[in-house]
Amino acid sequence: MARGETVVKSAGTEQVPDAGDVGESGGVRSVQRAFDILALLTESTPAISIGEIVRATGLAKTTVIRLVQTLEQNGLLWSTAKGYLAGPSLWRWAHLARSSWELPPETKELMRGLAQRQRETVNLYVVRDIYRVCVAQQESPQPLRHVVHVGDELPLWAGASSKILLRNSDSAHLSRVARSSPYGPDHLDALRAQIDEATERGYAYSHGERETGLSAVAVPVFGRSGTAIAALSLSGPTVRFPDDRITEFVAALIEVSGHLTERGFDHPFRM
Repeated sequence: MARGETVVKSAGTEQVPDAGDVGESGGVRSVQRAFDILALLTESTPAISIGEIVRATGLAKTTVIRLVQTLEQNGLLWSTAKGYLAGPSLWRWAHLARSSWELPPETKELMRGLAQRQRETVNLYVVRDIYRVCVAQQESPQPLRHVVHVGDELPLWAGASSKILLRNSDSAHLSRVARSSPYGPDHLDALRAQIDEATERGYAYSHGERETGLSAVAVPVFGRSGTAIAALSLSGPTVRFPDDRITEFVAALIEVSGHLTERGFDHPFRM
């Protein structure tokens, strides 16, 4: 995504971001651009060139070179003949993230059993800014199934899990989520109504809100303080989510969610 070029001003021996380097969300643009570059690395694209980064981000080549050099100096990128690969420092961070976010074996077993009994994909989502992040998944045993990768970020403006996760959001956060949707700020009232309905009902469902032909049902998982800290969902093709099945899915999800709440979560879910 093109964001223009960073200009760093020198002031004595210390460099600080000026107002022109601050993004809409309050973050620093140069930092965001660095993460945008890292985000270009995927399983299908394990190496990227300077030219590919320029085309993908729309940034000036000189800006890209400076950012890449900084990332390389900090071990976040590694230069090879094929291009820039993920650097060794990311391996240390990945190990830390896995140890922090990996769920206990008994929790995984509960999710695995739910997927096997209901034959749809089970996901556990948490909020990160205006996104919901998949932190655990058990795939449906059926050939036609809905699958996201652990770590994937999905938008909060749509989907059953979003309606569950947004129940604790304040007006400012909801406004940002609405603005991120294809409908813009006009989506705010509809979003509030959907969240209120899901909160009163105790569960949420969605049909084709984010992807045509995809449906989901979600319930909250509560922390020790009684706050919803995650959303547990079943998702799959809409054709397999008629009203009677949704009722069955809700009952199964609530049962498993209750067990998860009783067992509690290790850090970072501890509330």
